[in-house]
Amino acid sequence: MLIKPKYHFWLMFLTALIILQLPFISIPFKWLESYFHEISHGLTAILTGGSIVKIQLFPNGAGLCTTRGGSAFFISLMGYGGAILWGSLIFYLASTHRKVALVFSVLLLGLLASSILFWVRDLLTLFIVLILLALVLAKIKYSAHNYLQKILQVTGLLVLINSLMSPLYLLDGQARGDGAALADLTFIPEVIWVAIWFSVALFAIYRLSKVSLRAKG
Repeated sequence: MLIKPKYHFWLMFLTALIILQLPFISIPFKWLESYFHEISHGLTAILTGGSIVKIQLFPNGAGLCTTRGGSAFFISLMGYGGAILWGSLIFYLASTHRKVALVFSVLLLGLLASSILFWVRDLLTLFIVLILLALVLAKIKYSAHNYLQKILQVTGLLVLINSLMSPLYLLDGQARGDGAALADLTFIPEVIWVAIWFSVALFAIYRLSKVSLRAKG
């Protein structure tokens, strides 16, 4: 039985949710969201006049980007915000055309390679980034197949779902992380920043569902 176009997006969304519940299989995608989170901190530092000292990724999906200079406000804001943008961008570009998806994959490959060359300082992070690089290479290798776009769309949703849920872990009463940093800078409570990130991620998912429907139309 054919699935109606309006349900295609939510089928992919359900697929992404199921993948995130699978032991081992979900781990690289959590690493990917963590990488996008940390590289967003770093790129924001560069764009606001600072620099990246190093990027660290950990097996549990946590990460750390050490920066020097730049705008502390925007650097703190764009960790979760950047992950939402990356997830949305992956899904949107994959929805347009297979060649666009391929070009984006090549650019992502270059970003991962640059991270290894300039910002990775430990073997554990090197291993994780190499795994991510291998995943992108595999997608490029099979780019001639029609399912490349679907794979990238699901990948974008995996990043988005992770970026939707990750800020909630800040509500642990320990006052650590990006929300606490923003609270110190602005005197706006951490819970407000968590609510903003969560709401923006929800809105991004809603908008992408509309994009997917238009692409099918």
